[in-house]
Amino acid sequence: MAHSIVWASVATVDADSKPRTRILHPIWEWDGTDLFGWVATVPSKVKREHLAVNPYVSVSYWAPNHDTCSAECLVEWYFDETTRTAVWDKFVNAPPPLGYDPTIIPGWDSPMAPSFAVLRLAPYRLRVMPGTVMTAGQGEVLSWRA
Repeated sequence: MAHSIVWASVATVDADSKPRTRILHPIWEWDGTDLFGWVATVPSKVKREHLAVNPYVSVSYWAPNHDTCSAECLVEWYFDETTRTAVWDKFVNAPPPLGYDPTIIPGWDSPMAPSFAVLRLAPYRLRVMPGTVMTAGQGEVLSWRA
């Protein structure tokens, strides 16, 4: 569901417990044991400050048919060349609508651009609700906790 909706509202919390949301575009991977996500993002001052004091995010997806899914995650920044290049390539090589050319973002001319960084999302709670649960009472809400 997340890969078909693609864009997610992602919330962080500052040192005063005040939330801030933004729209991000995670790619999720299952390695056979664990699910984790990668986000290509600008390492803005606000994001860096929020994640320094509270290294967690809430990721929420919504589609017009009311399909929703969410992931509560521990977050880690990656600034090394190997990871940045690998994540850059994930976005370049993923099929649409998930994949895109990162150079469409101003300042992102390569994985080592100063305004390009990577977040790794390690979920500890997941929830998936097909829109038919809300609109027709059909289907099932799926939940998972680490």
